[in-house]
Amino acid sequence: MVVSIVHRICGVVLATVGTAMFMWWLAALAGGPESYAHFRNWVIQRDDVTQVFPGLANGLALVTAIGLSWAFFQHLANGVRHLFMDMGSGYELKRTKATSVATIAFSLVATLALWVYIFAVKGGV
Repeated sequence: MVVSIVHRICGVVLATVGTAMFMWWLAALAGGPESYAHFRNWVIQRDDVTQVFPGLANGLALVTAIGLSWAFFQHLANGVRHLFMDMGSGYELKRTKATSVATIAFSLVATLALWVYIFAVKGGV
């Protein structure tokens, strides 16, 4: 039951926050170099965004990116789980609980692996 609710919440978060970030990026691209530089300062670069809260926007953007990647992996894993359940597999209570835990474990491990790769191999955001 909890995994089903988390699946729905992840779908809503991916649809709303992901779309908002994508639209902001498109608007920044269309707005020209100054607009895109402002977008990069808030989301990508490690520059001070404001004098009052230096680096705050980058931290929020990083938390948002990590959260979106976890939501993606959780939604993906539970979607695959439901695909097998739609084919008639995994309705036993013991197996349902095991696959629920597996989706959560997969999403956490995949998110950790992605961000370790981004920071260790690629050298950061």
